Amino acid sequence: MDDQLNRVLLIEDNPGDADLVRLRLVEGESHMDVRCANRLATGLTSLSDEPPAVVLLDLNLPDSQGADTFRRVLDKAPGVPVIILSGRDDESLAVKVLHQGVQDYLVKGEFDSKQLFRAMRYAMERQALLKSLEMARQQQLQFKDQFFSHVSHQLRTPLTSIHQFVTILLDGVGGPVVPLQRKHLETALKSVTQLYAMILYAMIRDLLEAGKAESGQIHLEPRCIVISELIQQTIAMVRRTAREKQIGVEIAVDSRIPLIYADPDRILQVLVNLIDNAIKFTEPDGSIMVKASLVDADPNFVYVSVVDTGRGISAEAKLMIFERLYQDPNALDNNRKGLGLGLYIAKELVRLHGGRLWVSSEPGQGRIFSFTLPLFALSKLLFPVITDQACLRDPLALVRVEFRPLSTPSMWNWKDVCQRCLTTLGNCVFVDRELVLPAMADVGQFFIVSSVEEQGGQIVERIGKKLDACSDLRASGTFHLSVTTISPPARVPDQSVEELVQEVANRVTEMVMLDVRPNRTPSSN
Repeated sequence: MDDQLNRVLLIEDNPGDADLVRLRLVEGESHMDVRCANRLATGLTSLSDEPPAVVLLDLNLPDSQGADTFRRVLDKAPGVPVIILSGRDDESLAVKVLHQGVQDYLVKGEFDSKQLFRAMRYAMERQALLKSLEMARQQQLQFKDQFFSHVSHQLRTPLTSIHQFVTILLDGVGGPVVPLQRKHLETALKSVTQLYAMILYAMIRDLLEAGKAESGQIHLEPRCIVISELIQQTIAMVRRTAREKQIGVEIAVDSRIPLIYADPDRILQVLVNLIDNAIKFTEPDGSIMVKASLVDADPNFVYVSVVDTGRGISAEAKLMIFERLYQDPNALDNNRKGLGLGLYIAKELVRLHGGRLWVSSEPGQGRIFSFTLPLFALSKLLFPVITDQACLRDPLALVRVEFRPLSTPSMWNWKDVCQRCLTTLGNCVFVDRELVLPAMADVGQFFIVSSVEEQGGQIVERIGKKLDACSDLRASGTFHLSVTTISPPARVPDQSVEELVQEVANRVTEMVMLDVRPNRTPSSN
């Protein structure tokens, strides 16, 4: 093995397991430098003194248990690959720890020296790849910032100059302005203002978004959302534009639709784009209908449609309408054309959610843009957390965590605070026995389903201590925790554990929906 792998830190408190791993490590490799620690604190000190090539880590140590063990190691040495050594052959646990930054998961006593060395080498290679990808990402972000700064400067300077001199002429500083000249100058000033706003905001934004979509760099922050509320929010944003064109906008939402699992900001972006396009292609006194419904043939998705009474789309245009830079020449509002990237970006956003976007239309008969979004399937997330050997775990509890800001935050800062709260909670729970539910909205309320064998007060104390250690959040607000017992359903003959989990999921959903209430409303300034 390469010299790069000659330093290994083994954090294991069981002497027998430690000896077995040491034996595997030194078989055929006499130069291996194996350092052992029987406490997490000792291992963390060793990481600080001399970072190893690989950490072999037992999850359950005298001074640390469960997911918190590897999180503390990753926080201490984020560039060092970690391989979990566990006495449990638990596939769901293995998948979860891998998703949270661990490089591999091995079951004690079930690997030989060859398998161990292979796992270590692969772990190092994956860690090196992640480092390389992060460097590339940072370079791309730097390039994006430089591009945005350069384009903004190159466009802003001449446009600002034109704006200033046209304003000077309109003010009469250069001499009297006759009515016809004033009319032309006012048209030029209006065009400059529109061009400035359109180029520096819409076009550059779309270019950057399209680039992210093409390179797979669009980041989603999905959560549980009520589709009717999101549609109403969108309509409120476009209603003024529709009213100016004397176009009616209506909503038809099936009341049976449960929660959906999606990024609300991104779906809002899709809806605004589709409705804005519908306004462009609809004659005055026309109408637009936004629908949301369930389809029996596709029970895992909600179907959302934007229907207009506009000019429709030709067969040729339908083949190209989702392509980059394509613009349909039949828009009624020629002053509001962009780069032809909106529908391309919308389709990519829907695809990233696991849905699809398509159009149905005939010339002169209006258009129907439809897309699908996944329904929230809580039972799938709960199953590995609340079951053990085809039985429900007991007890089950719902922990409610409310973050109350010390002062009224701005809208964008509040969104960031809520996301940091959610991330922090994910680092506070036992990964194999607790689940942080996706956020319902940016209201500062979060929920955890727990199957840990603790009293409610113990759960609150354990999670509360970890939250108190987050100095950045504690400086801007306070956490308030409460626990409610989830009564397990009685199992009837021939009822599967999947059906029991679904009943628990239904109860949790009801409890959360009843408990969610608005927090302090952030300012839009």
